Amino acid sequence: MRKLTKMLLLAGAVSAPGLMVSSAAKAEEAAAASPIAANVTLASEYVYRGISQTREKLALQGGFDYAHASGLYAGVWGSNISWLEDLGAGASSSMEMDIYGGYKGKVSDDFSYDVGYLRYEYPGSYPAGFVSPNTDELYVAGTYKMFTLKYSHSISNLFGYADSKGSSYLDASASFDLGSGFSLGLHAGHQKIKNWSDYSYTDYKISLTKDFGGGLSVTGAYIDTNADDNLYTVKGTRIADSRFVLSVTKAF
Repeated sequence: MRKLTKMLLLAGAVSAPGLMVSSAAKAEEAAAASPIAANVTLASEYVYRGISQTREKLALQGGFDYAHASGLYAGVWGSNISWLEDLGAGASSSMEMDIYGGYKGKVSDDFSYDVGYLRYEYPGSYPAGFVSPNTDELYVAGTYKMFTLKYSHSISNLFGYADSKGSSYLDASASFDLGSGFSLGLHAGHQKIKNWSDYSYTDYKISLTKDFGGGLSVTGAYIDTNADDNLYTVKGTRIADSRFVLSVTKAF
């Protein structure tokens, strides 16, 4: 049970975004239109870095972003979760709140960069001895045309894994405009958990988004990982295996 508890704490977490894109990415998108923006999403489930956060149940998500003309941005994003209570270890938390801020700049029309800080907060009550799932990460990303490479580094324990400070997540993604409001997204990332190598894994995602205008979009995504199913199974549900996630988002 102790080993399972440690594994499940990785399931906390964003971006980002049923289909979670990094929360920081939401601030980047908001900068183009207005200094203040909001978004709400209904997803078939909340998946982050390839791991289901809601054990294949619906997720309601939303956030607010502020993006200054200087390149500075900040925001907050939230979602329902179930993984902490699924532990059966006496933890009581059904919400994730992400608080983030950073700076985005451009070197040229083709190359931009993003640096920032992201706090994953899980308000609730926890029994004595329960390792806090709250996590702090620093990140840096570079984007060339449609390609992005991002590195995230934990400056605290990662999602409740003891002695995991210094864990990292490296991911590469690409977005292609297919025309007629359709866009194709490709993603691959590797989660390294310091001192917990058996729980480290690589995740993959391919997504198709249709923009209907007026801030309304629908995304379908196929997600998979190479995580060990023996370690990533909760109440008979494999939370890291292949899945299709459908989400509807309205931006304001």
